[in-house]
Amino acid sequence: MKGEGGLDKRKAYILATVVYEYIATAEPVGSNTLTQKYNLGVSSATVRNELAELEAGGYLVQPHTSAGRVPSDAGYRTYVDDLMQPEELAGDDRRRIRDELRDASRELDEIIDHTTRLVGRLSKNLAFVTKPQPDTQVFRHLQLIWLSPRSGVAIVVTSLGVAAQSLFELASEIHADDLTRFSNALNARLSNRPLRDIGEDHVAAAASELGIDDELRGAVTQALRAARSNEGATIASAGAQNLLDQPEFQDLRKLRSILRIVEEQKTLYDLVADAIGTEKPSVIIGQELGLDELTDLSVVTVPYRFGEHAVGMLSILGPRRMPYGRLLALASGTAETLSERLSDVELK
Repeated sequence: MKGEGGLDKRKAYILATVVYEYIATAEPVGSNTLTQKYNLGVSSATVRNELAELEAGGYLVQPHTSAGRVPSDAGYRTYVDDLMQPEELAGDDRRRIRDELRDASRELDEIIDHTTRLVGRLSKNLAFVTKPQPDTQVFRHLQLIWLSPRSGVAIVVTSLGVAAQSLFELASEIHADDLTRFSNALNARLSNRPLRDIGEDHVAAAASELGIDDELRGAVTQALRAARSNEGATIASAGAQNLLDQPEFQDLRKLRSILRIVEEQKTLYDLVADAIGTEKPSVIIGQELGLDELTDLSVVTVPYRFGEHAVGMLSILGPRRMPYGRLLALASGTAETLSERLSDVELK
């Protein structure tokens, strides 16, 4: 137990105990409960004084004058940063995660969706996963498929799979060999470059060397542009119904407001945007989420990796009264297994 956050050891221990008890019961915590259930080694009067000082310091709040105290955002933050004991993922949960992800499809989207549903079930909260960040996509290859003398398909494949697939039609005839020569030249020049760094000038230079006409050059440029336009972050989410079981959200108007917001992918992405690119887990609490409708919630976020470049975030959203230690262990263990599983994912 650390006496951090400006608290002496006794206040730190009492604060940690209040948070622990409130997470377990969802009921305001009073001095009698603390002295009866926990070996604090001090009188109930001393505990009352300590609770009052913690409230004055902004770590606790008292919902009603006759009620006990509940943690404030600052109380939760001090608990998470300084007082919480690390937890290990339970062996049964670790095996279940490993077995379920091992049996999942080898396609990226299906693995992510499967993982999200699994974490929603195990956490009993809302889980969401940002798919590997497309702005770190690496160009793998271009396929130009001949369909007829005046039509074909351009397929752009990146480190995250097929990024764009577009049909093109030409005014003049083209031979299949020309498509092969053009795609081979582009692949030799551009393979393993970041997609965002590939511009029209790269396509034009290869086309000029091979004598490729402007129509086909334009079709390929358009396919690459479409691939880059698909770089908006996408999110898989599952378990929103679990919030119904939380006592904080028995007010259906409040719950509808929350669900309306979290249904928007951009909102979920924005909640964890600042954490993207970091290597460590993070916890965002209450007002730190930046939306009035979400001040009763917290988010636990852990990064996972896909290959050498792409990074995604695995997150759990639930009430501020969430078991932070257990959910951090769950998210971290799942992210580790997911990263391992994605090391042999099939890109199509």
